[in-house]
Amino acid sequence: MADASHHESQFSRPAVHVELVWTEKLQFGATTASSALVVDGDSVAGPSPVQLLATALLACMSADVVDILQKGRHAFTGFHAVLAGDRMPDPPRRLTRVTLQFTVHGTVPAAAIERAIILSREKYCSVWHSLRQDIELATAFDIVA
Repeated sequence: MADASHHESQFSRPAVHVELVWTEKLQFGATTASSALVVDGDSVAGPSPVQLLATALLACMSADVVDILQKGRHAFTGFHAVLAGDRMPDPPRRLTRVTLQFTVHGTVPAAAIERAIILSREKYCSVWHSLRQDIELATAFDIVA
């Protein structure tokens, strides 16, 4: 019986666990199982919550694109991504429009990059699929040979 309850608790644990501890002002120490950072509502000592959200979206889609290009055995020597976002002027000041610009260095066919971005957006990016779907999301890319 003890084994069954232990087995059950393993699977009931959340897939994501983050802990915040307030330090001062609007600053918090954030820890995950493998890392730590400062989150600052004033964007001074660390990124703000919205900046972290934007970072998560950009990192999620970038990881997908790089992974898909690597699995497709495309020879690229560098990758760079930038996110620009618009927010509502009044609280809750949520993101309303996000543009992601990817730059791929190497000789990768444009069709392969377009496919990777579409697959990330439509199927793989868990961050994008966790957000409100009425956020306008535009993507673009450049190839630097």
